[in-house]
Amino acid sequence: MVPPVNAEEERRIEDLLTQMTLAEKVSMTSGSGMWYSTGVERLDIPRLKVTDGPNGARGESREGATSACFPCGTALAASWNTELVHAVGAEIGNETKSKGAHILLGPTVNIHRAPLAGRNFECYSEDPFLSARMASAFISGVNSRGVGTSVKHFVCNDSEFERMSISSEVGERALREIYLPPFEAAVREAGTWSIMSAYNRVNGTFASENARLLTEILREEWGFDGFVVSDWFGTKSTAACAAGLDLEMPGPGAHLGERILAAVEAGDIPEAAVDGAVRRILRITVRAGAFENPDEVKEHSIDRPEQRALVRRAAAESLVLLRNESVLPFDTTALKRIAVIGPNADPAVIQGGGSAQVGPHYSVSPLDGIRARVGDGIEVVHEVGCTIHKTLPSLDARWISGEDGEPGLEIAYFNGPEPGGEPALVRRGRDGQYHWFAPFADEVDIKSFSARLTANFTPSESGRFQFALTSAGLTRLRIDGEELIDNWTQQQPGDFFFGMGSSEVRSEIQLEAGRRYLLEVDYSRQDTPLIAGLKIGCLSPMPENGMERAVEAASRADAAVIVVGLNEEWESEGRDRDSLGLPGQQDELVRRVAAANPRTVVVVNAGSPVAMEWAREVPAILQFWYPGHEGGNALADILFGDQSPSGRLPTSFPVRIEDNPTHVGYPGEAGQVVYGEGVFVGYRYYEHKKIEPLFPFGHGLSYAHFEYGPLQLNQNQYQQGEGIEVSLEITNTGDCEAQEVVQLYVHDVESNRLRPEQELKAFTKVTLAGGETQRIQLALGAEALASFDAEQGAWVAEAGEFEIRVGASSQDIRQRTPLRLLEK
Repeated sequence: MVPPVNAEEERRIEDLLTQMTLAEKVSMTSGSGMWYSTGVERLDIPRLKVTDGPNGARGESREGATSACFPCGTALAASWNTELVHAVGAEIGNETKSKGAHILLGPTVNIHRAPLAGRNFECYSEDPFLSARMASAFISGVNSRGVGTSVKHFVCNDSEFERMSISSEVGERALREIYLPPFEAAVREAGTWSIMSAYNRVNGTFASENARLLTEILREEWGFDGFVVSDWFGTKSTAACAAGLDLEMPGPGAHLGERILAAVEAGDIPEAAVDGAVRRILRITVRAGAFENPDEVKEHSIDRPEQRALVRRAAAESLVLLRNESVLPFDTTALKRIAVIGPNADPAVIQGGGSAQVGPHYSVSPLDGIRARVGDGIEVVHEVGCTIHKTLPSLDARWISGEDGEPGLEIAYFNGPEPGGEPALVRRGRDGQYHWFAPFADEVDIKSFSARLTANFTPSESGRFQFALTSAGLTRLRIDGEELIDNWTQQQPGDFFFGMGSSEVRSEIQLEAGRRYLLEVDYSRQDTPLIAGLKIGCLSPMPENGMERAVEAASRADAAVIVVGLNEEWESEGRDRDSLGLPGQQDELVRRVAAANPRTVVVVNAGSPVAMEWAREVPAILQFWYPGHEGGNALADILFGDQSPSGRLPTSFPVRIEDNPTHVGYPGEAGQVVYGEGVFVGYRYYEHKKIEPLFPFGHGLSYAHFEYGPLQLNQNQYQQGEGIEVSLEITNTGDCEAQEVVQLYVHDVESNRLRPEQELKAFTKVTLAGGETQRIQLALGAEALASFDAEQGAWVAEAGEFEIRVGASSQDIRQRTPLRLLEK
C-alpha cells in the first residue's frame, strides 16, 4: 500500500489552493480530454493520465502500443489465490506506467447478481467476501508499482440494461452485506487512490450525485482520502460537485468545470465543495509523483518472458475442472491423434468486449497451445464445426499485410469528411477493429476526420468470402477497386459501439487461395459526437457439412477437445446476454462429438455461466473463462497434466436461468430494477430455496485428492469482539503436487433475523506434494459472525450458537465444529 500524503505535502496542497483563482479551481473538476485531468500551468500543477483496465492497461487506444492481456476478473477470482492476484496487480501496475498513466481504471468489483449481466466477466464473484479479498490483493499490487487504481462502479451497477438511467432499488441490509464490502475493502484495506461512480441511480438518486454514498459512507464513514471520478459521460448535473463527485470525465466537462463557476457565483454550490474536490485531486497528484515527474511519457510495450510466465500461470490457476470421468490428464503415450474442435478453438478468444479490451501483444489459441505441447509426435486435426458470430468475425490479422510484406494494414488520416489528397498522418494498423475515443495525434482533427485503411488481402483458401462493415461514422469497402459494401450513403442504427454505431452491412465475393487482393476501407466521422470507430468483418468459406466434418474428425481421433463458449459480441459492456444458452449450434456439436469419442473434453470459453444441458453426457468439462494472451498454453498445461487444476468457481452455475434469484424481476421495468432477493444472492439463494445448481459456488476438481483433518478452535466460547482462530490439517493423498482451496463458511444456528444458511468468511490456497500434510490456520474477525441491522444502522452479532464449516466447496463441507458467542 502506498503511504498517505504526509503533513508537509498536505501543507503544500493547501498553499496551492490559496494561490489558485476560482476559475483555475473549477477547471480542475473536469478533464482536459478523454484520458487526462486538467492541470494549472501557471502554478506548475501537472495533469493526471488514466488508462482503461482491468485485465491489462490499454493506453489511449487499442491501435497504439500493445499490452499484456491478463485473465478476466472472474478468472482471477477463480484462482482463489490472493498472492497470485497481488502479483498480477503489480505487473498491471507496470503496464500502467508503460502507458504513461498514473491511474488504472479498475478493478471492477460489482457483484454477479444476475448471470446474464454483460460485464460479469470483468467482475470477480457473486460473493462479497471473495470479491473483497481479490480487490484488496489486486489494488495493493498495482499500488506497489507507484500507480493507483480507480475502483468501479460505485455502486449497484450490476447489469447493462438501461445502465445510464435505471435505478437500483436496494435495501440497506443488502447494500451493506453484499454490494458495499468490496469497495470498503478497496478503501480501508488496500488504499485505492480513486473511486469511479456508477452510471445508474441508487434508490432514485444518480450514483454520481448521491451524497449519502459519496460523502457520508465513502468519506465520513470509511475515511476515503482520494478523489471520485465519474464514469465516462456519467455526470448528470452540477449538483454532483456538492454531493461529492470531484472529477467529471471525459473533458471538457458538460456539467462540472466551467459550469461550476456560475453555480458558485450564484450561491448554488459552496466554494468549499470545489476546494474539497481540488484538494483531493491534488492529493493524488502528489501521491502519484506527478509534480516531480511532470513530463508526459510516450506509450510503449512490455513483453518480457517473466510477464508471459505470469499471464500463463494466472490463466492455468484459474481453470476450473468441473467434471472428470477418468479422462484427464491426457496420457501422451496413449495418443496418436487429437481432434481440436469448436468455434473458439482457433482463433483465440481471450477477452470480453467493451472498455476492458486491450490490444494484446499476441494471443495463443487452444489449437496453438495443444500443437505446441505435443509437437510432431501426435497428429492434431482441427475442425470448426459451427460458428457463433453475431456479426462477422473481425478481419484476421494473419490474412493482411502492407506493401512491405509486414502484417497489418496502412491507415491514412485526412482532415475533412472525405479521404483524398495528401494525408495528414499515416499509421500502421493491426487488425479489423478501430475505436477513436479521443485526440490521438496533433495532425488529426478528432472532431472531423476521415481515413483510408489499405492492405493486401491474401486468402489461404478459395471460395466465397463474406465481408462486413459496422461503424460509428460512415464506411465503404472495396476489393481491387470495386465497391463491395456501401455503409456510407445510407445506414441503419445498430447496438454496437455502445449503441451509437450502425447495423452490420454484409456482402460476399469469390476469391482464390494465394492471390493477393487490394482491400480498401474508407471511413468518415460524421454525426458521431461521442465515439468514432469501425469494424471490418470477414468470414472465410465455411463448409456446408461443418458439423459432419467435426464429428468425423472426433470419431477418428484418440481424444477430442471441443472449445465452445461466447466472445466479445455476447459478453460486453453496453448490453446484457439474452440467454444462458450457448449461441449457434454449439449444444448439438458437443453432444455429437461426445457421442463419437468417449474421451471428449469440453472446454467452455466464457466469462460467466452458460447452460450445459449436456453436462452429464460428456466425460470432462473445463471452465476456461477469458484467459488472456497465454490462454492456449495454460490450457495445454492442464490438459496434459503439467499442472493440476486448482481453480474453483467464484459464482454458482445454475441449471436453468429460471433458477437464479433475480429471474422474476430481471432486468427491470419502468426505470427501476428491484433487488428483491435482498441478501440472498448466488449460493445464499440456492441453499435457502434448496435449489440444486449445476455446479456450486467454490466447486472445482483436482488430479489429486485431499483429506481434511478435524477442526480446532483457539477456544469454543468467544466474547463479543474477539478474533477466532481455526486450524486443521490437510493431506494430499494423491501422487502429484497439487493445490487445494480450503473454504470456511459460518452458519448461524439460530438468529432473530433471516440469514443465509452459510456465508464464506475465510479461505486459503495451499500447495501440497503427493503424500504431504500441512497444518493451516484461518483467522476470523469479530465481524465474521455479524449481520447488518438496518434499524440500528450497525453490524450486530447475536449471542448464541454458530457452526464453523470447512470444505472444498459450498456443498462439499468436510468438517464442522460448534462455536458459542457470549452475551456482551
